Amino acid sequence: MHNDQATTEGDEIRGSTLLPARRENIELTTADGLTLVGELSLPEHGDPVATLVCLHPLPTAGGFMDSHIIRKAAARLPALADLAVLRFNFRGVTSPRGTSDGEFGHGDLERHDLAAAVAFAAARLLPNPWLLGWSFGTEVALKHGLAHDVVGAILLSPPLHRTSEDEVAAWADSGKRLVAVIPELDDYLRPAEARERFSSVPELDFVAVEGGKHLWVGENQTYRVLSEIVARLNPAVLPLPTRWPA
Repeated sequence: MHNDQATTEGDEIRGSTLLPARRENIELTTADGLTLVGELSLPEHGDPVATLVCLHPLPTAGGFMDSHIIRKAAARLPALADLAVLRFNFRGVTSPRGTSDGEFGHGDLERHDLAAAVAFAAARLLPNPWLLGWSFGTEVALKHGLAHDVVGAILLSPPLHRTSEDEVAAWADSGKRLVAVIPELDDYLRPAEARERFSSVPELDFVAVEGGKHLWVGENQTYRVLSEIVARLNPAVLPLPTRWPA
């Protein structure tokens, strides 16, 4: 475990900014015997108020634990919002951190990966765990998240390719929160269709992002997404600062 140095005083927070945190390389062990590589990022001082368990985009399209929104959540939110951020490579996925065992499981076998991550968070006594899925990661969260002791799930750009109507509807009256952050210009599921596809979950927290795109490229979109996350996990710290130190 090591502490990363802050940027110099008053620097603008940019895509490459790495704010102070306690960061630890971790390994997760799945029920089917695989070892997954990941990282846990904690606030530099004190305990986290909530936890993000991050589920990355589609491995066969280049998704991994360093996909930019997830990487930036880990880089910024321990410092800016007192959050714990747990990110990892799904089975068969490689990043600079290393390669997780196994092969792509089409959103089904990844249920074991999700279970291992939630179990790790519980073993570390990390508080108020939320699933944060992006694209393919939302499919894993929707299909398998209800089985776990989590506060809820935040869905970024959910394509709803692999998730059935029944799997979505199961979130209704589940006692778990569900937040859908839908880009106006998404490549797969735009706000009007998303409202229809999620209509079986009346308590859905629905956010349509004007000008948003599936990949959330650019600092403005990154800031909006991270703000929507923090609004659910630790709203008292909003608005997020744009410079560090704040």
